Amino acid sequence: MSTITPVTLQLRVAEVRELNTLIRLIRLRADDAAVLPGYTAGAHLRVQVELPDGRTDWRHYSLINLSTRIDACAAPTEYVIAVRREDDGRGGSRFMHQRVQPGQVLTIEAPKNEFPLREQPGFAVLVAGGIGVTPLVSMAAQRVAQQAPVRMHYAGRSRELMAFLPELQDLLGDALHVHTDAEAGAPLDVEALLDACHDDDQLYVCGPKPMLDTLLARTQARGWTRERVHFEVFTAPTVTSGDHAFEVVLAQSGRTLTVPAERSILDCLIDAGCDPMFDCKRGECGVCAAPVLEGEIDHRDYVLSEREKREGNVMQICISRCKGQRLVLDL
Repeated sequence: MSTITPVTLQLRVAEVRELNTLIRLIRLRADDAAVLPGYTAGAHLRVQVELPDGRTDWRHYSLINLSTRIDACAAPTEYVIAVRREDDGRGGSRFMHQRVQPGQVLTIEAPKNEFPLREQPGFAVLVAGGIGVTPLVSMAAQRVAQQAPVRMHYAGRSRELMAFLPELQDLLGDALHVHTDAEAGAPLDVEALLDACHDDDQLYVCGPKPMLDTLLARTQARGWTRERVHFEVFTAPTVTSGDHAFEVVLAQSGRTLTVPAERSILDCLIDAGCDPMFDCKRGECGVCAAPVLEGEIDHRDYVLSEREKREGNVMQICISRCKGQRLVLDL
């Protein structure tokens, strides 16, 4: 089940800067100032982090570029990322905030892009929620560099917690629409946002799951095709009300694993010494799909169609769960 080993790099932390009380900017360079692998807007790095229990894991961080040079990301000499501290998370962001310092060497995987900016005739309508702004910064810069139409809606709790706001105001001017819950007293008005879109516009959405779920539901209700709505979820799956432990039977080996309420099937397989394929761990990429032989699936992904979910023959094991007490996977 293994795949090709990605290219890894050892990069030194050249700068650490607190953008606000929650978000930290980190700049990475090679010791010999070598040119790094290029990337395109929407790409991310996987950075190796150390968790509180001493285990290592990987976290995704979008690459940030504000330059409007057309070739700015083709042969970079540095990578810039921004990390939001999640005090209730699994520990990766706390490692990046509390332990990463200038001069330290981090292990990263070369850039990968699963959220690309596509060629299109209309506006690229960028919708950012909180730290989800990071991949959209690079998209905004690329559209400006290409002299292509772009509009951004940037939502956050307050301006003080919104990273890159002055830079985006300089970059986009009137094409930037800022919403704060503190000022508006209500969430982002999704209906007004969609009312302003034309038939050849496309959405690029990155932010928390509730915002994405709302946008997907409202565009679907309006008859938008999924090809017009591109998205990336920026938060890891969390335990929700009603989550419970269940058993997973691996049919090919006969092994039975118990999946606790706070753990995913994928993580339990890894802990048990299995070698499942995966990438995003957020139910977006489809890499971790597993055939299901028995059991009722609680689908939580953004990959499968409604028909596929109803058929119940496959699930994304990084995020989806069991509605009952037992699943049998063809693994």
